[in-house]
Amino acid sequence: MTRRAWVRLDNASNIFLAARSDVDPKVFRMSAEMDHEVDGELLQQALDATFDRYPLYHAVLRKGLFWYYLQDSDLRPQVQAEVQPTCAAIYRENRRELLFRVMRHRRRIVLEVFHALSDGTGALAFLRELVIAYARARTAAGPAPAGDGDPASTSSGPAVDPTSRHGRGLFVDPFARYFRRERRPSAAASAAEASAFVRAATPAGLPEGLPAEEPAASPRRRMVGRGPRRHETHVHRVPGTRTPDGRTRAVELTVPVAELLATRPEGVGTTMHLTALLFEAVRRSAGDLGRARTLAASVPVNLRQFFPSTSSRNFFTALRVEHTYGEGPDDLGAIGRQLEADFRPQIEIGALEERLRRLMGLERMPVLRIIPRPLKDLVLGLVNRVNNRALTVAVSNMGPVRLPEDVADQVRRVSFQVSAVRPQICVISYGGWLSITFTSPFLETGHVREFARLLTAQGIPVSVAATRVTEAELAEGAG
Repeated sequence: MTRRAWVRLDNASNIFLAARSDVDPKVFRMSAEMDHEVDGELLQQALDATFDRYPLYHAVLRKGLFWYYLQDSDLRPQVQAEVQPTCAAIYRENRRELLFRVMRHRRRIVLEVFHALSDGTGALAFLRELVIAYARARTAAGPAPAGDGDPASTSSGPAVDPTSRHGRGLFVDPFARYFRRERRPSAAASAAEASAFVRAATPAGLPEGLPAEEPAASPRRRMVGRGPRRHETHVHRVPGTRTPDGRTRAVELTVPVAELLATRPEGVGTTMHLTALLFEAVRRSAGDLGRARTLAASVPVNLRQFFPSTSSRNFFTALRVEHTYGEGPDDLGAIGRQLEADFRPQIEIGALEERLRRLMGLERMPVLRIIPRPLKDLVLGLVNRVNNRALTVAVSNMGPVRLPEDVADQVRRVSFQVSAVRPQICVISYGGWLSITFTSPFLETGHVREFARLLTAQGIPVSVAATRVTEAELAEGAG
């Protein structure tokens, strides 16, 4: 009997198993819209070639007595027609199945991933290489020119190296490398290595969303941010009517990047500017916040921007920012500057190291390590529900995507979205256009309407596309 390679789930992945539900199966979706109808046969050829370069994506999820683990498999992915709702469940207990799917629908190439397998940066590298392989197969193009042929390089963070079939892609746990106390490299060494790595991977050497006039994270600044103060007032939670069958409601706004950037208040990065816009849109759609005047957002941060890693596995942390209306200036500029001031200390290298070592230390406590997995799931699920009650929305910004010149002309736009237990926006840009996808478990879209009005009031043109979720909408689409 052949012994299969296996590895325990990383620190960030365990929560997705405990927190998944019918409403939020912890699936995210990335897609590329081409300038032509996608050829299924060529896409399958491209998928075969790309899949062979990503050993992590060969894994299936297995359950042990004390933990979940990823195990290598001989399964091969097949391109599917898009017939399920967006971000439909991928992981099914006791089923030996791959943890991602590739679909095509008219002009779209779609990748959906179970979040316990990979994060957005790892998945974006996979999709990017898949699109490049497909586009070049379609045009029968030769090798890319020198310096433009790295299929895993993106401008949204350090490159992800898929490695060879028996390479390290399945095994590398960047959390263990940097944040287990007995293995951590020195902070100074981590900072110096991260700075050089980020400069090589991004045009400006800065994580997306930080203004270029300030350093991303100076190793000499050891201020440790613990996030904004928790207010006595209640955190506002967006109410709504659940979609009939639990599918995600998605609405995508597309805006020109240059015009959006031109409206940012001075000193405020893109991510915090969008967060401020979302807070104001939620406030306006709510009418009266009542006692729940605090709006709070979860903001995932790609740790590869600070701690170099080429792993495709999850390597991010979610930080929290908030604003309480009625305690000071509530105009968009003031909200954005306050959020930026709260966010920056949290992404100092010292703050990130302390936060993640503390989490890793909790995970490795002897008493917790011997607790059976089902009980761990219950505890993690409870912790997740408690944390959810302290959040209003989530904001995930993948930054810009670039493709080689011989491929770029075939791709019209790139989009990104997640299944959601609360209203969320997912942001990604390509070719000068910013895609802002709102996802929610609710039918109501008042906050989306107000968000679009805020943009148009600043002279920014907005185009809108939405999924169908009700019986009437689905019937209209079928007709």
